[in-house]
Amino acid sequence: MTDPRDWYPTPAEVDAWCAQVLSRAESAALTARLLDDPPYDFRLGVRHTGGRFVEWTSETLGTFYGFYQPCPSGRGPTLLHVPGYGAEMSAHPELVADGYNVLHISPRGYATPKGPDESKRPTGTWPVLPDTAFGLGKHGYTDWLADAAAAALWALGLDGVESDRFGFFGTSQGGGTALLLASIFRTRGVRAVAADVPFLTDFPLARTLKEPGAYGLASEALQLIERERPRDLPAAWKAIGAIDTTSHAHRLTMPVLLTAGQQDTTCPPPTIRSLFDKLPATRSLAELAGQGHAYTTPFLHLARAWFRLYV
Repeated sequence: MTDPRDWYPTPAEVDAWCAQVLSRAESAALTARLLDDPPYDFRLGVRHTGGRFVEWTSETLGTFYGFYQPCPSGRGPTLLHVPGYGAEMSAHPELVADGYNVLHISPRGYATPKGPDESKRPTGTWPVLPDTAFGLGKHGYTDWLADAAAAALWALGLDGVESDRFGFFGTSQGGGTALLLASIFRTRGVRAVAADVPFLTDFPLARTLKEPGAYGLASEALQLIERERPRDLPAAWKAIGAIDTTSHAHRLTMPVLLTAGQQDTTCPPPTIRSLFDKLPATRSLAELAGQGHAYTTPFLHLARAWFRLYV
C-alpha cells in the first residue's frame, strides 16, 4: 500500500504554498465594517459587552465575520483566535483583561452575527475539509486560511496595535489552523501559537488508528476520489498534506504550546505527539488525564501564561 506521505508536498512546496496564501490575503482589498452592538439572544444567556462584530467584504474572498475585543487602552499586542469545525464564535474577556486586543475570525461566512449560515452546509457539516480534497487544494482550506490571514492583516494594521507582537490560538480545527496561520505568518514575526487538541495533524497516522475520529471526514472524501477519480488521488493527498500541521513543522520556529486529551477520540493524542516530536524550537505539550475532546479549561490558563512569556 502506498504511503500517503509519498504524495505530501516537500518543505519547499509548503514554503511556496504559505507565501501564496499570504499573497492572496494581502491582495484581497478587504473592506471592514464594525457592526452595531451584538443583538441580545436568549440562547446566549447573558449580554456580553466590550466587543463588536466585524463584517469583512472582498471581491475575491466574499463576505465573512469576526468579533473584535480591543484592550482597554486601545494599544497593545494582539491575539487572533480561529474556530473549531463547528464554526462557533468565541469571546475572550480574560485575555482582554490581560492587556491584549483579541480578534475572533470566522472564515467563509459560516458563522454570522445572527447565527450559522445554513445554506453553506447543505449536507449537515461544513464542507471546508472535503472541498480541500475534492478541489485538489484549489478551494477549501486555501480559501478559509486566506480569509483568516486577510482578517489578521486588518487587525494588525489598526491604530494603536503593536503589529510586531501577535499570536494565534484555537481549539480542535482552531488549534490546527492556528498552527497553519503561524506558519503562514512566520516571516511577519508571529511571536507564539497555542493549539488546544489540534485537528489537521498527521492524517496518515490518524487513518491507521482504531478510532480515527474527525479524520474520518477526510477519509470519506479520499475514498470517494479513489473510486471515482483514481488519477486524482495523489493530488488530493498532496492537497491534504499542504494543510497537515506536520508538513509545517520546519516553519514552526516560534514557541508552540500544544494540549492533548488522553481520552480524546476526535483528535487522538498520537497525532498531536507526532507533531510535537517534529517541532524544532521552544515547545510544550500538556497531556490532560481524563480529558475528551472539548475546549479545555486548562488550555485557557496555559495559553495565558504562554502568551505572557512570548507575546
